[in-house]
Amino acid sequence: MITLYSAPLSLFARKVEIALGEKGLPFNRIMVPFNQATGYDPKHPEVLALNPKGQVPVLTDEGLVLYDSTVILEYLDEAHPEPALFPKTPVARARCRLEELFADEIMLAALRPLMHRTGPRIADRERRAAQDADAVIAEGLLARHYETLEARLAGRSFFAGDLSVADIALFMSVLFSLRLGGPALTGFPGLAGWYERLGQRPAFARVAAEIAEADRRLSCPVKAA
Repeated sequence: MITLYSAPLSLFARKVEIALGEKGLPFNRIMVPFNQATGYDPKHPEVLALNPKGQVPVLTDEGLVLYDSTVILEYLDEAHPEPALFPKTPVARARCRLEELFADEIMLAALRPLMHRTGPRIADRERRAAQDADAVIAEGLLARHYETLEARLAGRSFFAGDLSVADIALFMSVLFSLRLGGPALTGFPGLAGWYERLGQRPAFARVAAEIAEADRRLSCPVKAA
């Protein structure tokens, strides 16, 4: 049986949950405690023992221990190839991996300045003003990323031919942008339609609903864009 160590508001662990759901793979989920004031401290002892980075996601499967969402997703697609979440040809797989990297690194860099919005407001007014200013800059960068994604989608249903890891990663980045008060998808009809279609798939819908519920329990309200 696959075991996944996840967390309520972990973008990367939730990527893995969507992949497991799309593949129809049963798994035991261990949800690591989290709160907005202290994050993951104290860290889960099993996660600390299994992952030298001390963070989720961690996946175990018949004695195999994996961490890093990209490594986990590649393993799942090789161990359980149907339905495939990577394209068949080397060129298409490389492009798919680049889209995932764009989500996980390029978009994440623009998401980080928004993440303070869901936590308690700090007392230091100057630092608070600096955070808010950085967030406004990040919103503009995210809007430019939306433009890039709109162009790359170019009327297609998915980013890499069929549903793939690229769509899972980019969906999570857009979801986090929206939940953190980033730019709305107004003016990006292709991206908005893609996001809505994915959100109707059971694996995506379940994760999105659980994140929304976790925000109601754990996060400060964020004004919608």
